[in-house]
Amino acid sequence: MKTLACMLSMTTILALLAPALAAEANLPVTKVTAFSSGVAYYEHNGKVTGDAEVLLKFKTDQINDILKSLVLMDLSGGGIGEVSYASQEPLARALKSFGVDISGNPTMGQLLDQIRGSDVTVMAPDKVSGKILGVESRQQQILPANIIVQKEYLNLASADGLKSIPLESISSITLADEKLNAELTKALSLLVESRDTNRKPVQINFTGTGERAVRVGYINEAPIWKTSYRLVLGEKDKAARLQGWAILENTSDFDWDKVDLTLVAGRPISFVQDLYTPLYVPRPVVRPELYSSLRPQVYEEGMEQDAKSLSELSRRDDIRLGTALKDGAAAPNRMRAAKAMAAAPTAAPAMMAAGGTGKPGEPNGMPDREAAVAADKAALEQGVQAIAAGQSVGELFSYHIQSPVTLPRRKSAMLPIVNQDVQTRKVSIYNAAVLPKNPLRGVWLTNDTKLSLLAGPVTVFDAGTYAGDARIDNLAPGEKRLLSYAIDLEMAVDPSSTSTQKIAAAKIVKGVLNLTRRDEFTQTYVLKNKADAARTVVLEHPRSNARKLLSPAEPAEKTPTMYRFEVEVPAAKDGKAAEGKLAVVEEQVYSQTIAILPMDVESLAMYASNQEIPQKVRDALAEAVKRKNQLTDAQRELDQTQQHITATQGERAQLPQVMNALDRTGQAYKTYEKKLMDIEARLDQMQKDQATQTAKVNDLRKALEDYLMGLNLE
Repeated sequence: MKTLACMLSMTTILALLAPALAAEANLPVTKVTAFSSGVAYYEHNGKVTGDAEVLLKFKTDQINDILKSLVLMDLSGGGIGEVSYASQEPLARALKSFGVDISGNPTMGQLLDQIRGSDVTVMAPDKVSGKILGVESRQQQILPANIIVQKEYLNLASADGLKSIPLESISSITLADEKLNAELTKALSLLVESRDTNRKPVQINFTGTGERAVRVGYINEAPIWKTSYRLVLGEKDKAARLQGWAILENTSDFDWDKVDLTLVAGRPISFVQDLYTPLYVPRPVVRPELYSSLRPQVYEEGMEQDAKSLSELSRRDDIRLGTALKDGAAAPNRMRAAKAMAAAPTAAPAMMAAGGTGKPGEPNGMPDREAAVAADKAALEQGVQAIAAGQSVGELFSYHIQSPVTLPRRKSAMLPIVNQDVQTRKVSIYNAAVLPKNPLRGVWLTNDTKLSLLAGPVTVFDAGTYAGDARIDNLAPGEKRLLSYAIDLEMAVDPSSTSTQKIAAAKIVKGVLNLTRRDEFTQTYVLKNKADAARTVVLEHPRSNARKLLSPAEPAEKTPTMYRFEVEVPAAKDGKAAEGKLAVVEEQVYSQTIAILPMDVESLAMYASNQEIPQKVRDALAEAVKRKNQLTDAQRELDQTQQHITATQGERAQLPQVMNALDRTGQAYKTYEKKLMDIEARLDQMQKDQATQTAKVNDLRKALEDYLMGLNLE
């Protein structure tokens, strides 16, 4: 069977592609602004004549950015027409929308069956014209193999009558219906576009007369441009040379030929929103309700009160419709007016917003179309308010490349952006968390280039040779920053730490001991220099907001997490390393509150004997120790009495069992009876003692609580 593919000739394909190939050269890229946040602004400039169509092609994943940011300008008084682009609609769905459905790769017979009734001209091999009746499938026996095959026949209604033509004998078919032929051509064009899945055309229409300058600009995703630096250190008193390079890639689909290039270091907010994919909202399917035929109904007469209510309702409707209803208007007119009002409840407010009454022809009225436009304009002016304010956000700086840049697509380049002398000072940098024994070779770098330097790697050269690699963060003009690039094996550092704790102040307030403690921390750095030249060492010491620096008084530099101190270490002599030393002293002061009443006597006595606590506080604590000892002794006596009572009660509980087994008239019974009486007497006395001791404990505890609550010693 012949398929649809044979109907599309190479000439047709080239005709479809030719406008795109010609349009890409019309507006070359003339300006590029690349941001370090992963986007770039591209600007095309050129000239068009008359009503012109410009075709640019972009990657499929770039279309969303184009739709979000496209800016079009006709700089010579022309106009901007529509912008059309290939739809992202699924191919099968899009193909089904044409007058000829080729979504399922139909055979010639299936295609002709879709256009039944259309006028065609068939070459088979004679020329035959007529209307398509349909495609018929017939079985045919092939001899001598006796094979049954299916063959399709095109049935035509021609001027000479009905004709049946085998499809296999047809060499060409021409459609007489121009609209149907155009639908087929559009469907075939969509197939051609769908094959190029990576690039989609965007057609821009400019309207006007004569030759005019036009501009197309847009934001698109781009690789982050990067920086790298070379720092050539000079002699002791000479400036160093800093050379900076910008590294960027042209990953767009356009060659850059002498473009105006600007590199911007900043973080503009940018996002991707899917504007390219068609969105379909699912809608509910509502089926009409079917009712069986009803018999005519006969209704009873309404009551008088109901009739009055209906009359009153009718009058209210007349008032609501206003001038649209006249006195004595017919009921059908009232009903039509009410339906019109219910169908368009927002029409009257829209007219009022536009300044009219809603009735064309009146002195202050306007035509319906003008009223709607005015209402829309008024709604826009009232509904939109400015909420943005211009301000500088973060560090934003740029490098404008003075000479035009030529960079073919899919190529990368290094562009010089800095080549100046800068101030540097050689130092060694020590941080125990980085290397516990050795510092790093480094420099203090001052950015006196009057340019903002973007973060990047720095390759350091010293004494004419490679010395190491470093990294630099964003550096504004005039700022100073440390760079480290190698391990300093000629310097060694021995850190040691000690700490002391003491009570700085103490007071008692309502039974609570308030202590102010002071912890002192000393970090001692001993530096040994084995080099034959003196060294400046930058010591990085951890910084804590909870601690206060006591010594040295001020660091050379502070960061949120570090103190930086500079220490001069003399040169080694006679092969013996020279030493330097720095002690960093910090203190941490914090408060501690202790309730005295629940404290044990040993802890309380320890504070009472601590010489760091003021004498009057220690005296009060000593008195509290005395009172707590008395309370403890009384409580111990009470506990012992309770133990005796418990033991005696146990002894008494056993005697009745023994006595029940004895003869009440015997001597043994009398002995146990006397013993029971003695136990009862002792229990009675111990319970009296327990009551006395309990009262004593309560009195001592209350006296202690009252004493402590009455203390206010600063």
